[in-house]
Amino acid sequence: MRVWPRTLFGRLALVLVGVLVLAVLATILLFRQDRTALIVRHFGETKLVQLHVLRAALQSLPDEGRRDALQRLAREHGVRILAGGEREPSGMTSRGWRSGARMGRDGDAPGPRMREGGGPRMRDGPGMRGPPPPDVDGTPEPASGPGAWLPLLAELESRFADALGPGVEVRVQPRAQLLWVRLPVADDAYWIGFALPPRPGAEPEPTRALVLSLALLLALLAAAFVFARYLARPLRELEGAVAKVGRGETPPPLPESGPSEIASVNRGFNAMLANLRQIERDRAVLLAGVSHDLRTPLARLRLGVELAGADAATREGMVADIEEMDRVIGQFLDFARGDDAVAAEMRDVNDVVRPVVERARLAGRDVRFAPGSVPALPMRPTAIARLVSNLVDNALAYGAPPVEVATYARDAHVVVDVADRGPGIRPEDVERLKQPFTRAEAARARADGAAGAGLGLAIVERIARLHGGRFDLLPRDGGGTIARVELPLRAPR
Repeated sequence: MRVWPRTLFGRLALVLVGVLVLAVLATILLFRQDRTALIVRHFGETKLVQLHVLRAALQSLPDEGRRDALQRLAREHGVRILAGGEREPSGMTSRGWRSGARMGRDGDAPGPRMREGGGPRMRDGPGMRGPPPPDVDGTPEPASGPGAWLPLLAELESRFADALGPGVEVRVQPRAQLLWVRLPVADDAYWIGFALPPRPGAEPEPTRALVLSLALLLALLAAAFVFARYLARPLRELEGAVAKVGRGETPPPLPESGPSEIASVNRGFNAMLANLRQIERDRAVLLAGVSHDLRTPLARLRLGVELAGADAATREGMVADIEEMDRVIGQFLDFARGDDAVAAEMRDVNDVVRPVVERARLAGRDVRFAPGSVPALPMRPTAIARLVSNLVDNALAYGAPPVEVATYARDAHVVVDVADRGPGIRPEDVERLKQPFTRAEAARARADGAAGAGLGLAIVERIARLHGGRFDLLPRDGGGTIARVELPLRAPR
């Protein structure tokens, strides 16, 4: 499967979409990181306030009923409290995992043991005081890696130590979702257990943030699509104009505005197009001038032959040669003649084809006409008559009778078919024969042996394109060729 598009528009769109997706993902990650830092900061400030209140309350506890007072204090503040002399809780510290140990009377742990690697023992110790916090149900959760907690623990421990003085220590029990803080109180120490907020990344993405991110991504993708189409549009116009020139058509000049590179290319293309038009005009003027100048001496030659005393056979041969030369000159004039300036008019194609067929039949040619029911269409009648005449002459000269002309409507087009029973045309020669000054091979030579100018089908191709139509040479069932011209019912723009 091809991932990298072939078109410039596809590549621009893909690059812009990729950049925008990366930008949105980076924004989401930064948002999550900032949100995590904000949650940690808020959690720390809240717990600092609670620790200050708890320290003041613990300092004023009476010796009598101390255990009951600790339980009442834990319930009021929604925490767990381990008194001095109890077993300290195990947990993750900023320096690694630390197992619980029996505390001395002064609250210090006599033999702390550090355990590296391995998973922690997930129990809180037997000496817990107070009920579990309201937002903790005690159900075990999957343990997370130690590396995820170390930066947060170091930050919390530093802030607590600055605010509460030396002797403060922070431990985390990930499975139980508890944060333990060692709180020095006078000559004693207590472990205060707080319920942790959801771990960073453990809670589902907030719906509002997700919806906003998706909306932003869609808006950016739409903007990228519009921007890519805007950049690729001048190149698509240039591609279409070049394709028209390749087909022999004359496209309108391209706009010379927009980005400087595109404007420069369009200016060069317009200059090339103007040069091609000038060359075409010069060639037409040359052909018309030469052909016109040749017809005058040909007329004098024919008059001289008619008045000469040569025998009938010689005279007929000379007249035939002069007529052939006059026919070739007529094709030069037809090819040089430009019909673009002639206005199109709504006509029935049958009214144009019928006189051409009648002239051929009056000349003794086997030409048949089968008119169909067709709507009127915009055309240049003289050019269409020249087109049909050339097709009929070509069928009579290179094919075999009978020549059948038919008209009919199909798919918003009027179709003109001129069919013969000659040897046919090879498919690979079709496009070649549409080019100017191209002659058929020996297998499909003129019946009278004349060479021909090779302009008949080129004139048909030009007139068909002028009307926005299409010209094809197709094989005929049973042998022969069908010359088909399709003319649209609507005038080309």
